[in-house]
Amino acid sequence: MYKIAKSNLPELYKAIAGSKELYLPLENAGQVNFGPWSEDCTPDIETLKSVKSPKDVFFPQSENLYTCQKEGKNIKIDPEKLQSQDFVVFGMKSCDVKGVEVLDKVFLADPIDTYYAARRDHGIIVAMACHEPEESCFCKVFGIDAADPSSSIADVATWMIGEDLYWKPLTAKGEALTAELSSVLTADGDDAKVEEEKQAITAIINKLPYSDLSLEGWDGEHFEEKFNATNWEELYKPCLACGTCTFVCPTCQCYDIKDYNTGNGTQRYRCWDSCMYSDFTMMAHGNNRNSQMQRFRQRFMHKLVYFPTNNDGMYSCVGCGRCVEKCPASLNIVKVIKNFGGDK
Repeated sequence: MYKIAKSNLPELYKAIAGSKELYLPLENAGQVNFGPWSEDCTPDIETLKSVKSPKDVFFPQSENLYTCQKEGKNIKIDPEKLQSQDFVVFGMKSCDVKGVEVLDKVFLADPIDTYYAARRDHGIIVAMACHEPEESCFCKVFGIDAADPSSSIADVATWMIGEDLYWKPLTAKGEALTAELSSVLTADGDDAKVEEEKQAITAIINKLPYSDLSLEGWDGEHFEEKFNATNWEELYKPCLACGTCTFVCPTCQCYDIKDYNTGNGTQRYRCWDSCMYSDFTMMAHGNNRNSQMQRFRQRFMHKLVYFPTNNDGMYSCVGCGRCVEKCPASLNIVKVIKNFGGDK
């Protein structure tokens, strides 16, 4: 275990950025989101959750794939360069780290997405425990421990306790980063404060209103029962099809691929898309989901039934609570689970 005084965190950021790109929660215009560190930015590791999840560090909201240029009768294709420089994502919470694990199941499965894989290979995750989880949080329901990031796929686990940040390397990547930061980190063999912090956080989690939601029946064995349930006919009605839930979600991975005329060729890029949009499944022959009820049902069936059925029981929800907070119609996955009897 290592530690560094909170007042010395700017020195830690500088030390990391000296050899690697650094992404961390930044305050801008009253909102907190992950972004690249610079000396004139405003880091904010006190806010529990960023507005958007930090997934776009690994899966950008928009990214170029390749550019085509016509040269006489020939066409030149220039693929975008893959990530080649190591980078650090500092301050990810356990729910967001689990979100990356969900994305791994999608983008690192055969055929491997080389753009995503390069970022995962070069990315180093420094996770941070949630000092004071909020009422919208329900990560415990999905087996995620907000008090102990060391149980995740993170490379380093950290805890902010009083005026000190405690630092625990977990992987070879984490050990290497820790060695590089030996000038700013101080070895500390006393784990007692961290254990006390874990217990305090767990006590808060156990009192949260959604911590005891039941996922009973949300599995492949009850597929037809859930799919054909009449509950959906009423549940979907407040939905505005705005897609906010999908854009703040740490696990949504749907994207569209488009071409852009640059005036000197064509640029192919991909950008996030949303299953809640009416044209999401539009194809040459038509649209196989032609009502908002069908689109609404698809989103939650994927999160709670399809994904775990195909991925060894891993749900495609991490209980971060962003959809609970951001949906303008107060319609979210908690309401769906409760409607099907999950608030026992």
